[in-house]
Amino acid sequence: MPSPIARAAAGAAAGLTATGPMTLVMAAGRELLPKHQQYPLPPRIITERTAQAAGVEHRLDDDEKEAATAVGHFGYGASAGAVYGLLAPHLPFGPALNGAAYALGVWAGSYLGWLPAAGLHHSARHEPAGRNAMMIGAHIVWGLALGTLTESLAGEPDRPAPEYVSPAVMSGD
Repeated sequence: MPSPIARAAAGAAAGLTATGPMTLVMAAGRELLPKHQQYPLPPRIITERTAQAAGVEHRLDDDEKEAATAVGHFGYGASAGAVYGLLAPHLPFGPALNGAAYALGVWAGSYLGWLPAAGLHHSARHEPAGRNAMMIGAHIVWGLALGTLTESLAGEPDRPAPEYVSPAVMSGD
């Protein structure tokens, strides 16, 4: 088994990479929403509120806000991926399912927990169902990629599937 540092690095690289397809799903999903729900995506809102809290928002032009949004979004994906890399060996399922479940936890912990508590984004409870579905779907895409890429980058072979034993064999028939 790779060292914890190697697992965290594999998770960080996987999380960074997985943020790419996640971002594409978010952008495409946003375009499918009704016009009145096509306001900025959460990474942009979070970046602008962070810049406001730091007192620098007024000094950033739109290109700088866009760059800061990308850095923050991909950086968060890498950071959350590093944590996943450490947890993955202890999770009960295969890489894709573990990654998807972890991603749902990241979504819930972020959009129902720490982001509203920090005043950086309102709670998902106050978002339209379509926006929540888009964000949950994007997180699942991130998690599927995260799980499979982390295992690949960590250099571990896929976990073998549990052996199936038919009920007839178990009963001795």
